[in-house]
Amino acid sequence: MGDAPKSAPDSAEPEAGPTASAPADETDAAQAAGDAPKSAPGSAEPEADPVRSDAAPTADAVPKSAPNSAEPEADPADEPGVDQKTAVFTALKPGGAAPSAGSEAAPKGDAPKSATGASESDAGPAPAPVRAEALPTGSAPAAEPEADPADEPDVDRKTAVFKALKPGGADAPAGSEAKAAPEADAAPVDRKTAVLKALDSRPASKPGSGDGAAGSEAGAAAGVDQPTAMLKLPPQPAELPAERTSKFVPLRADEVRAPAPPAGSPVVEAERTRQQPMPPLPPLDLLAELTNKPAPPETPTRTVVRRVKIWTPLLVLALIIFAVVQAVRPLPTPSLKLTANSAYTFEGDKPALPWPGEGQGFMAATGLGTVDSFGEQKAVPIGSVAKAMTAYVVLQDKPLKKGSQGPSITVDAKAEEDGGLDAQGESTLNTVKEGDKLTQHDALAALMIPSANNIARLLARWDTGGSEEEFVKKMNDTAEELGMKNTKYTDPSGLDATTVSSAEDQVKLGQELVEIEALMDITKLPEWTDPSGKTWRNYNTLVPYDGALGIKTGSTTKAGGNLLFAAHKMVGDTDQLIVGAILGQHQAPIIDTVNAASKEVMRATQDELDGATIVKKGQVVGEVDNGLGTKVPLVAVEDVKAVGWSGLTVKLELTDGAKSVPQSAAAGTHIGTLTVGEGKSQVEVAVALQGDLAEASFLDKLTRVG
Repeated sequence: MGDAPKSAPDSAEPEAGPTASAPADETDAAQAAGDAPKSAPGSAEPEADPVRSDAAPTADAVPKSAPNSAEPEADPADEPGVDQKTAVFTALKPGGAAPSAGSEAAPKGDAPKSATGASESDAGPAPAPVRAEALPTGSAPAAEPEADPADEPDVDRKTAVFKALKPGGADAPAGSEAKAAPEADAAPVDRKTAVLKALDSRPASKPGSGDGAAGSEAGAAAGVDQPTAMLKLPPQPAELPAERTSKFVPLRADEVRAPAPPAGSPVVEAERTRQQPMPPLPPLDLLAELTNKPAPPETPTRTVVRRVKIWTPLLVLALIIFAVVQAVRPLPTPSLKLTANSAYTFEGDKPALPWPGEGQGFMAATGLGTVDSFGEQKAVPIGSVAKAMTAYVVLQDKPLKKGSQGPSITVDAKAEEDGGLDAQGESTLNTVKEGDKLTQHDALAALMIPSANNIARLLARWDTGGSEEEFVKKMNDTAEELGMKNTKYTDPSGLDATTVSSAEDQVKLGQELVEIEALMDITKLPEWTDPSGKTWRNYNTLVPYDGALGIKTGSTTKAGGNLLFAAHKMVGDTDQLIVGAILGQHQAPIIDTVNAASKEVMRATQDELDGATIVKKGQVVGEVDNGLGTKVPLVAVEDVKAVGWSGLTVKLELTDGAKSVPQSAAAGTHIGTLTVGEGKSQVEVAVALQGDLAEASFLDKLTRVG
């Protein structure tokens, strides 16, 4: 038991009182001489209470227990739960010995007793540490005194503190272990609690007290953080004031608190740390910052995954919106497409018609094209053939229905006066008087059959409100619209030799006239009776034979014999119309010569007309496309026969018949019309669905582009 206690592994060494906390060299002769021990410069180690040389204890006066402990300490090896921090605070207990039994701050019975049963406070002032040679015989040899930290300038504050706090800095006396043992009946006390209780219970000594050292220590312990204060106190003089205060000095310089302001001075609030705004972070980095997880390193794989995670929801949303829009937007209108040949050519060579030896001529079939022509197509005087344009302009401005008489026209004085020009060789209606009434039908009949010049001028004034010049302008404008490039009109009757045209231009006009049934009902008459009862013959002797429709004759000395004629022929179910013109026949009698030549050409053309079946019933001629990728074939419901002549090429066209094509329909539904030719000669045959036209599916709507 004579050996000093050994510290347990990884635990603080056994703590000692002031003997252990003070450096060994503080117990040297300087203490015996009465000098106060000096702390190392700059050291945080607390100064020991000054002790006079005559107060040095004898060997029997060595404290028998650790004076810094608030309770008897056991071997640290027996207390594995005590860490180094607790041991430090225990070792830093100021005063070296517990308060005396009679102290006001110490409760009775709380001071631990030594092995002899006497309180440590009876020993008087805390004895200074004794050197090893001063210990009595039989005591445990003291540990080798440590060097003064002041002699070791390279030792920093923390190292000096821990050297001072090293338990057993001076070997405890022999048998001290037994003396430091607590009484057998003492209750176990928590070391930290005991330390705090001992620090709070030491009263401050009063001035004039005989126990100066002990009183000053007790005063320092009251209300002061003494372990910290002891580390920073400067050397104290031998005579201490009755009461001293401690200043808290933290071990770390960056934690030093600002000194308290003087009494009465305004309190200035310490500057607070203001939160600095964070720079904007990407979403994933911000999430990592908020969750205190660092963002994983950027890699190509992570970049791809992140982009997939970001863009996939956006892509899905876009697809949903696209699908909704595709489903609700209007469907395209179905269209028809011709899949059969768009043209058909009749077999054989182009026909050659029996034309006269002079003048010019032209022959065509309405809606099919030119059959044949001869002579140079140039502008020549046309005589009364000009009245055909006069009738067309009037009917364009004031249409007349088939079988109707039309409005009444009042005969003016000019018309009556011009009627007497028949004596000078003009063709006139000399039976009219001023104030007479002529229907539009009768006025047109007088114009086209007896070729009355005075009625032509009357119609011009009636149409324009009195101006023949304005009417002539209308005639020329209409000619331009019809493409009559070699035509010019200077009067409504054609009496002037300056009214000129060509056979081709007159055929263009004739193809428009044959479409007006009310006019054809007049021109095909061999004769006409005026309102006065006089009958007038038609100078077109082709009527009423061979399906001739008349139109208009014209003859003058300069113009010769001229005739614009028309006829029709039934080919199968088609009423085919033909129109021809022959100009410049000067062989007398000129009117008979032109009639004879025209009759031969007309009949030859009728003989050339023939029908051919170009599409048979049930043949696929086209298809209907709903605009979403669905196509249904279309078939002809009957044979399609075209009218033509050898070498003629006719065109086929598939139309909707002016009706909208449905989005869905059953097989056999008539959808459109297959047409061949134009005008009255046009052949039309209905086409129907070969199969069902189904309504567009959702997939079709979704995948449509247009």
